[in-house]
Amino acid sequence: MAVKQKKSVVDAYLRTGFYIEKDGKIFDRFNGTEIIPITETTNNSDKIENNDNADLKKNNILVEVNGNGNGNGNENGNNDTYQERLNLANTSKENLDEVEKIKNENRDLKKKRLQKYGRKIQGGVLRYPAELLTEHADYLQIDIERYEAIGDKYVSPTGGSNRYVTGNFITNRAGATRTNKLSRKPLINAGTILLPIPSQLQDTNNVVYGDSKMNGLAALGVSKVEEAMKGMGTALAQQETFDLTGFNKGVQEGLQKGLGGDRSTSLATAADVLTKKLAAEAVNIFGANVTPNQLLARGNGEILNPNMELLFSDVTIRNFRFSFKLTPRNKKEAEQVKLIIRAFKRNMAPQAQGGVSDGANFFLRTPNIFKLRYRTGNKDHPFLNKFKQCFLTDMQTTYTADGVYSTYDDGTPVSMQLDLSFKELQPIYDIDYDSSPGTAAVGY
Repeated sequence: MAVKQKKSVVDAYLRTGFYIEKDGKIFDRFNGTEIIPITETTNNSDKIENNDNADLKKNNILVEVNGNGNGNGNENGNNDTYQERLNLANTSKENLDEVEKIKNENRDLKKKRLQKYGRKIQGGVLRYPAELLTEHADYLQIDIERYEAIGDKYVSPTGGSNRYVTGNFITNRAGATRTNKLSRKPLINAGTILLPIPSQLQDTNNVVYGDSKMNGLAALGVSKVEEAMKGMGTALAQQETFDLTGFNKGVQEGLQKGLGGDRSTSLATAADVLTKKLAAEAVNIFGANVTPNQLLARGNGEILNPNMELLFSDVTIRNFRFSFKLTPRNKKEAEQVKLIIRAFKRNMAPQAQGGVSDGANFFLRTPNIFKLRYRTGNKDHPFLNKFKQCFLTDMQTTYTADGVYSTYDDGTPVSMQLDLSFKELQPIYDIDYDSSPGTAAVGY
């Protein structure tokens, strides 16, 4: 089945990607229908004056006109390009609305598909120990939320606040939750877990530096080549010839200065270095693993100055490891411990797409994130460090924390140890300390 459509409309759809061209034919990308372009019979010249550049820009289909930029396109033989622009200008508003409608439909379809991950949401508050927290009690609050993808830009802003952990009205009240208000159901894709401050409490900030070596010969070569490239670029931009005389002279003077000071000494030194370089390469054929510096050290008692310097080379992501000793003292605490362990396990697991037959075989969604905060009562801790959003990368549960298997009547282990490893989503930058919560307490 084929559908006829105006050529101007077909051209517009081809540019937006909704139509594709294959084997000399044009097809609808989404349903595969063949499209047959037809030429408009109306005279477009009467509509030119009423479709100025403002309308073209408004519809986001402006085509650059080759020529002197005065808009007629005829003086420089650009009739084809100009006519194409006019055809696009005369595309009806209905067709442009249809293009926008298709874009919105695709966006909605993508959003609808992504919403099928982890549809179930079940919040609440879990806490160990189960007694009521007072305004003077210190504890670690862990909020569970969905992961928000970076988006079409693919890069998060450096030091952007989108990964800060600031809390909200609901989570800030978690510390005031009464014992009889604790959740008795698992936390799924939402909720808060309150745990005591661990005994081993620390934060570590790292930056990666690396040794950098560059001997004088290499440094001279790099600097002179950079000068030559800059001069060549300037000459090409100004359509001038580039004279290498000055470049050659600069290299000769630099070599002479670095290799001895006068011409004869520098030539002899250069010959010595070159000889040892060639000798090292020759004996390395036999697996000797000899370097020119080793030969210089053995023969002359000197090496090429490496000009070593420590340089910044990379950023790091902070890790946090917490260990909790869980010893339920009654049935209510045993229930809370069980739900806490289950909540961590479920929310750190990758999400399979639900509601679609065999959908889990194609994609997996990023697990939920965890927002960590040290708290005092219903306020943030006034001294301890802050966190950015974290993934729970590792969890280890030891059900025999005392080294002996022992349980209560209902099967709950008498003593357990919960080891959690969190990793922040972003590195720490200096500007993170210039805005809240980095300005509070010791910052990050």
